[in-house]
Amino acid sequence: MTTIATPAITTWNVDSTHSVVEFKVKHMMISNVKGQFTGVTGALSLDEDDLTQSSVEAAIEIASIHTRDEGRDAHLKGTDFFDAEQFPTMKLKSTHIALKSDVTRSVQFAVEGPTAAAKDPWGGTRIGVTAMTKINRKDFGLTWNAALEAGGLMVGEDISITLDLQFVKQA
Repeated sequence: MTTIATPAITTWNVDSTHSVVEFKVKHMMISNVKGQFTGVTGALSLDEDDLTQSSVEAAIEIASIHTRDEGRDAHLKGTDFFDAEQFPTMKLKSTHIALKSDVTRSVQFAVEGPTAAAKDPWGGTRIGVTAMTKINRKDFGLTWNAALEAGGLMVGEDISITLDLQFVKQA
């Protein structure tokens, strides 16, 4: 009789306090504006023997957007952009990104990590992952813009997204 070894899959939960979802977009065609979503949760199913068999899911609260300008934050939460009232959560999965609507697109992330596991002072085990991508916001139905008097548009189309995530191993 042959015994088949089962893969060592472990579950890691996002540590929201030590994780950030950040974006960057060109403003007025001259500089970048950065923002963050502070409400992020999720989990990583890690297959240490075959990373291609691992998966990650995250949920991002749209209302948690922060760009250091309350008026801009309110505009981004409104119907011109994310429509946080109708679509309160953006979900990311290792196979695709989907809003709670018919707007679903595949996005490829360049991933660094996971890092080597490290013990924390509280007896937990942690790892880190960084994932980066660039999307065109119009592909996700975010089409609002304003023409500038001197020419050009207020908001760029390309959005750089970076997820810096720290995970705690589930006991």
